[in-house]
Amino acid sequence: MTAPDKLPAQQRSHLDDLLAPCLQLTVLADRVREFAALLTARRGHDLDGWMSAVEADDLPALHAYIHGLRMDLPAVVAGLTLPYSNGPIEGANTKVKFLKRQMYGRAAFPLLRQRILLA
Repeated sequence: MTAPDKLPAQQRSHLDDLLAPCLQLTVLADRVREFAALLTARRGHDLDGWMSAVEADDLPALHAYIHGLRMDLPAVVAGLTLPYSNGPIEGANTKVKFLKRQMYGRAAFPLLRQRILLA
């Protein structure tokens, strides 16, 4: 998951040894790195070019992924370009669900409500 240029020399050489025998694996690793760069830099406008490059390669697993992206392309591009995030809401929702699962079968709703308010 670490960028290859940030790996220690020993791990970098190990990665090179793993990728060298298989050209498809090398291309796959390059495409995944490019996609990670799109995600981290939030460059949704470059997504179509990346998808075209992947479709030109012989990588059937990524072709299925590209098909899924194309089915909901406007939402994917918006997610990569707009600064909005539903992360805080999802975090609160996850916390409430966790507390609910902990309380299952132990007490009634008033205690669950109190634990949610105190958390």
